[in-house]
Amino acid sequence: MPSDTSIAFITLGCAKNEVDSDKMRALLRAAGYAIVDDPEQADLTVVNTCGFLASAVEEGLDTIFAALGVTDAPDIPVNKVLVTGCMPARYGADLEEELSEVAGFLPCAEEDRIVEKVGQILSQRVQPQAGPLRDELGPHAYVKISDGCDRFCSYCMIPYIRGRYHSYPYETIRDEVAELAAGGVREVVLIGQDTGIWGRDLTQPSCTRDLLAGLAAEFPLLWFRLMYIQPEGITDDLLHTMGTTPNICSYIDIPLQHVDSTILARMNRSGSPEQIGALIAHIRQLVPGMMIRTTLMTGFPGETDEQFQELMDFVAEAGFDYAGVFAYSTEEGSKAAEFEDQVDDDIRLERAQKLLDLCDSCGFARNAAHVGQRVVCVVEGYEETDAGIEALARWQGQAPDVDGMVHIPLEGGAQLELGERVEVELVDSFCYELVGELV
Repeated sequence: MPSDTSIAFITLGCAKNEVDSDKMRALLRAAGYAIVDDPEQADLTVVNTCGFLASAVEEGLDTIFAALGVTDAPDIPVNKVLVTGCMPARYGADLEEELSEVAGFLPCAEEDRIVEKVGQILSQRVQPQAGPLRDELGPHAYVKISDGCDRFCSYCMIPYIRGRYHSYPYETIRDEVAELAAGGVREVVLIGQDTGIWGRDLTQPSCTRDLLAGLAAEFPLLWFRLMYIQPEGITDDLLHTMGTTPNICSYIDIPLQHVDSTILARMNRSGSPEQIGALIAHIRQLVPGMMIRTTLMTGFPGETDEQFQELMDFVAEAGFDYAGVFAYSTEEGSKAAEFEDQVDDDIRLERAQKLLDLCDSCGFARNAAHVGQRVVCVVEGYEETDAGIEALARWQGQAPDVDGMVHIPLEGGAQLELGERVEVELVDSFCYELVGELV
């Protein structure tokens, strides 16, 4: 029986992969398998891969070989490894041929077959069993509201890896949120490739605003945060709901990539500095205090010095609270990879560093402006410092894993529980971090 069989997970890539791994762990645990943290103690290691960028693929290959324990005899792996996620979806039979020492492959679209696949690898007859939808719960959790993408940006392979866009039904999302709430989760982060168009493809069409409003009303003790929303999905109804519902974070993540209209058109995206600037101003007018995160790319094929400077000037004026900056990566199979005017690697990286420095300068200043405010935080962990133990927490203006945290010194025997909500006064800042004193 699988109760004597242990499975370990190594998850690479974004939060969407973390959700997929968590669901696979839950399925395996319900079927009787033991889930362990240490791959060296496991009978099988599942490596859930990312295939979005060439660098992610390289990391995936390094991780797979490390998990296999191969040395001078690569055809005789020390450990059994199952590779799941985006790499099998992107490379298919070619990957299986190149990695013959891997015990099995399971693309992301078939991950609900994890129990069957593990049983085949370990020569066990195991039937899936009903059980919890999620496995590892903490103060926050990600919930996927959709998968796939219909945008076909010229630099991106997601539609070919994850398939066409499809929303998960409201009831499916609601049931998962209910389980998370019952398990002690205090914040739910809604994610997908394009969260702003949720519901349009359902049998009974709906919209992201209705999803957020419905969940926030039914679960008033949970915070809800919306990530990965394209500019076209930002409506006044959505902004009004975010600005007037206390348990919906006034925080929006808009992956702009660039602002130059020519570059955006070549990316198969839309917009211009004027249009994007007007959108940001409109957001801040409708929801004062809205925190805005974005993602920006440098070195896209054909990007000139003038177009890059236009992006720099825009960022300096817009004043984003947080920004992720990436140098363009030439992805085999993408339309942009066929463009002849590729920018040299060193120029891509140099521009990315310059833009990141500017984004950090703006972000640090905007973060420091919160000093003096009183905010409610959720305790996420603890840290031992030279001055003693401090709690690590987040307020609604900080997304998990990508933004800073609020550091709360625990003086005079003060104790805080994981997941506890506390009010603090923000008294200091450093980079993207904040220091708060208990009120």
